[in-house]
Amino acid sequence: MIRLSVNINKIATLRNARGGNIPNVVDAAKRLESFGAQGITVHPRPDERHIRYADVRELTKVVTTEFNIEGNPNPKFIELVLESKPAQVTLVPDAEDVLTSNAGWDTVEHKDFLKEVIAKFKANGIRTSIFVDPQIEMVRGAAEVGTDRIELYTEAFAEGYPVDKIKAIQPYIICAEEAKKLGLGINAGHDLSLDNIAFFAEKLPFIDEVSIGHALISEALYDGLESVVKSYLKKLS
Repeated sequence: MIRLSVNINKIATLRNARGGNIPNVVDAAKRLESFGAQGITVHPRPDERHIRYADVRELTKVVTTEFNIEGNPNPKFIELVLESKPAQVTLVPDAEDVLTSNAGWDTVEHKDFLKEVIAKFKANGIRTSIFVDPQIEMVRGAAEVGTDRIELYTEAFAEGYPVDKIKAIQPYIICAEEAKKLGLGINAGHDLSLDNIAFFAEKLPFIDEVSIGHALISEALYDGLESVVKSYLKKLS
C-alpha cells in the first residue's frame, strides 16, 4: 500500500490568518495520525507564512508516524532539520517569493550542492528525498547525488488528468520505473486529490508515499478530516 503523509501547512495558514492558536497544528497532527495518516509533512518557509519553525520543534515531540520536513536547504533550514531529526527531509528548490512549490531540482546543474547537503543529512541518520520534475535525466541525476528517494512533482499530472489521463501519467510511469531500476525510493506530491489519486496509485502501485495537503484540507472542510483521510487510504489501497 502507498503510504499517505498529510501536509498540514494549510492548517497553519488558517491559524495565522486570525492570530492565536486556533486551529492548533499539533492537535491536528495528532488527530490525523489517529485517523490513519501514516505520516505528517510540513514545509516551513523563511517568512514562516504558514508553518513556523517553532511548530516544527513542537511537532517533533509528538509525531509518532513518519515526520517529513520539506524545504529549500538554506543554512537556517539545515540547522532546523539537524536539530529536529525527522524520519525524512525533502529538498525543494522553492524561491522565497513563490506562492507554492513550482519546479523540481535540476539535479545535474546542482549536483555538487545536493551531494554536500545530502551527505550532511544522511550522516545524521535522516532519509533524504529530492523534489524533481518528471524528466528522466533529473531522476538519473538524483541517483548520482546519493539521495535515498525522489519526490515526483505531480502538478503536470493533475492539470492533464481531466483532459487525457493516460497521456498525463505516462512521464511519471517512465520516471518511476527508471528510479526503481536505480534503487531509489519514490514519493509523489502536489495537487493530488480524491479525484485523481486512485488512478495515480493504480498506475504507479510501487511508489512509497504520497504527500497531500491543500486538496485534503480543502476536502475536509466539506466532509471532515477523519472521513477524508479514510477515503484517501481506501483509494491508495
